[in-house]
Amino acid sequence: MSTTGRCHCGAVTYQAAGEPLHHALCHCEDCRRSAGAPMVGWIAYPEDQVTVIGAPVTYESSHSGRRQFCGMCGTGLFYTNAQMLPGIIDIQSTTLDAAADMPPAAHIQVAERLPWMADVSGLPEFARYPGS
Repeated sequence: MSTTGRCHCGAVTYQAAGEPLHHALCHCEDCRRSAGAPMVGWIAYPEDQVTVIGAPVTYESSHSGRRQFCGMCGTGLFYTNAQMLPGIIDIQSTTLDAAADMPPAAHIQVAERLPWMADVSGLPEFARYPGS
């Protein structure tokens, strides 16, 4: 099995070979602030199974955490942490070309989840913008 993905502008693309190790929605403050979103989907692969084409920018988000994003459009793409996740690369799962085909299996770091996220499934839904 192989999966592909890219940033918003296409300057950085990637291919991941084999089956993912896991796929989770992370609620930690570090991920939320980095993405500007209430949670971030991460799908993990062994680093040696991921090929990146292009030149993502690396940001040292913590002592051993490294976040990579496209320097052209700003799309967050990858996270590595040699101390906590040796040999693993996390890919922001909504950058997958077939993101709908690979649903997450868990929520992680829920101790830091925004309190209002617990009830978002009860909010009104609109196919597009309200009133359009």
